[in-house]
Amino acid sequence: MTAVTGEAPVAALRSPGPRGLFLAMVRVHRTALLFWIGLVALDCVALLWALGPGADAAWAEHRAMGCHSGSPNLGCDMPGPAMLRYETVATLATGLLSLLPVLTGAWAGGALIGRELEDGTAQLAWTQSVTPARWLAAKLAVPALLLVPGTLAVTLLHRAVWSAHGDLARAMGWRSWHDDSIFEANGTLATVHPLTALALGVLAGVLLRRALPALGVAVLGVSFMIWELDELRPRLWPTPPGTPSLMHKHPPSHFWPLQLVETGIVLAVAALATATAFLVLRRRTGAAV
Repeated sequence: MTAVTGEAPVAALRSPGPRGLFLAMVRVHRTALLFWIGLVALDCVALLWALGPGADAAWAEHRAMGCHSGSPNLGCDMPGPAMLRYETVATLATGLLSLLPVLTGAWAGGALIGRELEDGTAQLAWTQSVTPARWLAAKLAVPALLLVPGTLAVTLLHRAVWSAHGDLARAMGWRSWHDDSIFEANGTLATVHPLTALALGVLAGVLLRRALPALGVAVLGVSFMIWELDELRPRLWPTPPGTPSLMHKHPPSHFWPLQLVETGIVLAVAALATATAFLVLRRRTGAAV
């Protein structure tokens, strides 16, 4: 007779480690991962071009047209081809960062959480080897670990372009430091906005448990948050006495105070959304969490 031991069932029920959860998520969401890598690479290449050859060509054209002198000609009212290419590339690179929170929230609510709860994939995982709490923690942690280095890299390049060629942007009448997209792309908000969008999308998915409704609610929630923050921003730090609370009334030295105060607000929203998602999941799954 063959002796029967409990080792095999125990091994079969053993929960996968963090590496296993990470690899499983990467396999399931590899399309989103490749899209993210391509988006970061495209943004970095565009900003590197704007930092080097794009800016050099725009400056050369600017000087050739006599626009750097004290008496510019009428042609300076319209950008030349080199300046137009520089402005287009720089604007698109900044715009991609501005669009990232909405894309992140939509993906988190629809594909990351809502779809798996709707088709039963999440429930199947919970009955086998992964608790609901670990499942949700992995859904938040893995995308966050991928978002942070990508957004930081793009932010550093964007700041380099702005620091090196801010005069060119102003000469072209492009953007000011306090414009919403420029302000967000040059600081910590470029990272914390997508992270908060991730948390809001996850919360929408946990609450609605269906892909399309969660996607729609996440997009609306993230868009509303960013719009409200844009409206609130001028009042996050006091303006000079006797001036209204408007961003063209803030001096450039207020960049970091405004940036850090808003960052704190956004992180608080992310923490609240994350805690609420875990609470909702716990109530729905009971002691299994």
